[in-house]
Amino acid sequence: MTIHLFVYGTLMSTATSDLGRDMRLRLRREARVVGAATIQGRLYDLGRYPVMVASDDAIDIVHGELLELTDPAISLPWLDHYEGIGRGAQHVDEYARVESAAKLAAGGLIPSWVYVFQRPVVGLPRIRSGRWQPRK
Repeated sequence: MTIHLFVYGTLMSTATSDLGRDMRLRLRREARVVGAATIQGRLYDLGRYPVMVASDDAIDIVHGELLELTDPAISLPWLDHYEGIGRGAQHVDEYARVESAAKLAAGGLIPSWVYVFQRPVVGLPRIRSGRWQPRK
């Protein structure tokens, strides 16, 4: 099972907003920060948090950090719930958890889980730098 998780928004250890605070604290107990990393994708701004969509274009890069989960079987279910995955047949999931290659700033590609937005992004402001700036 993949043990790494790429985060790019409210779950980053550097995030300071109230949104996601309890989840960051739990993640801090259940994972260790491997380091700064990037992943191929496009980042959009939803206001209080960013969303990432998949991209086939090599110039589309999202900046974040790579975490190593101590026990993915324990952490991934509550992370899926936090991201709104699996709420039932009447609900269309906002995200999908997919496996992708994260590139460490120090070098090397690591297979990692990442949460990818599943809804249309038409009209949403794109974060062209690929770096989310957290808000309080």
